[in-house]
Amino acid sequence: MGKYSNKWTRAAIPALLLHCSIGTVYCWSIFSQEIADYIGFSKGATEWAFSFAIFFLGMSAAFLGGIVEKDIHKSSLIATICFTLGMVGTGFFIWYGGTHKGSLVSLIGIYVCYGFIMGIGLGTGYLSPVKTLMLWFQDRKGLATGLAVAGFGAAKAIASPIMQAILAKFKSADGVANPAPMFFIMAAIYFVMMFVGHLLLKKPEGWHEPAASEKGSRPFDVIKTKPVTFIGIWLMFYINITCGLALISQEKMIIKCIGLVGIVGILSSVTAVFNAAGRLGFSAWADYYKDRNSIYKIIFILSIVATGLVILTQGITNMGQNTLFMVLVLILLFVVNAGYGGGFSNVPTLLSDHYGMQNISAIHGITLSAWAFAGLSGNQLATWIVKTFGKEEEIVHALADGTEEIIKVNPTGYQMVLYVTIALYVVAAIICFTMVGKKTEEAK
Repeated sequence: MGKYSNKWTRAAIPALLLHCSIGTVYCWSIFSQEIADYIGFSKGATEWAFSFAIFFLGMSAAFLGGIVEKDIHKSSLIATICFTLGMVGTGFFIWYGGTHKGSLVSLIGIYVCYGFIMGIGLGTGYLSPVKTLMLWFQDRKGLATGLAVAGFGAAKAIASPIMQAILAKFKSADGVANPAPMFFIMAAIYFVMMFVGHLLLKKPEGWHEPAASEKGSRPFDVIKTKPVTFIGIWLMFYINITCGLALISQEKMIIKCIGLVGIVGILSSVTAVFNAAGRLGFSAWADYYKDRNSIYKIIFILSIVATGLVILTQGITNMGQNTLFMVLVLILLFVVNAGYGGGFSNVPTLLSDHYGMQNISAIHGITLSAWAFAGLSGNQLATWIVKTFGKEEEIVHALADGTEEIIKVNPTGYQMVLYVTIALYVVAAIICFTMVGKKTEEAK
């Protein structure tokens, strides 16, 4: 059977079980309005729970990467407990908020549980299987990590219909849904999935972590050997996420703005597929390059071209009056989603090329702090631009029952977001070409 006989059961399957569970953090938009209505707060107030979750994902990965490096069983167990405990706690404070409308206790409790506690589970759960995958799949490291990270991206598409069905079961006569039972049910499902993943996850038999004296240095000492390269990787990772979130957060309204209101749900699912496919496809493609940084060059060039075409054609402000311009807008959304996903999956393998496999979990964790700050800046940047520039226009959408729906959009605001993102993509491309060099022989 050989050394790699259990790479699927000891690495790939547990990675998917862990990432398909924690990736449902992106399902927040499915139930955020229901939570706000049920506990008596505005949607804007509850939205901070998601921002905190992404922030603490990145920060816990940065500070707990050393634990992942030393013991993946401990880190995967921490991930399982914190993620599911956070879900149960979120459900409890939603229930409490339903019986105490407008109570700050419920809102703060949701922030702590969904944001902080779940955030710790997200960060440790995201890191735990990555190095193990790269050790098992030495020749196809990109394919392996892409598979797991694709699971994180695809989790929303898998869980969304289940969550919506549960929400529909717990809707009162006045139409207000109680999201608390959904959190309790999903927490039980994810605990089983993640605990099985925790039990299965194992590094190859021939691998042993070098002792501290063998390593000779800590993660920050390793980074200091090529500081400009690390800063470059961190910055282009941060910019890619910020631009991705800025456009993805406005995606549904952009689709409505160009006249595709009736199929906005279908197109959102298609963009989610591109997101997941980018995670797997770009990282698997990178295995064929001697320099994995080439993939980031491709991602940024494609993003600049797609964004530039929509800017030149004024595709969004055209509001669907020209079919070609409308198609260019859709291509932009597909490209940005694929590049956003590909940016995630290529980070660990790019880092391993430059810094080797020793301490890679800790170094990857430090790099994920970029995700923490981008999670706070991406959505808020786009929201500020849309509120500041242009004005809302009304479009009329005919419903299947013969009635009409009035939808408010701001085409000028959405178009203005593109001017900011293309500038950032150009900066990222410059960083990619100048600051991130080729891997050294020692890191191979």
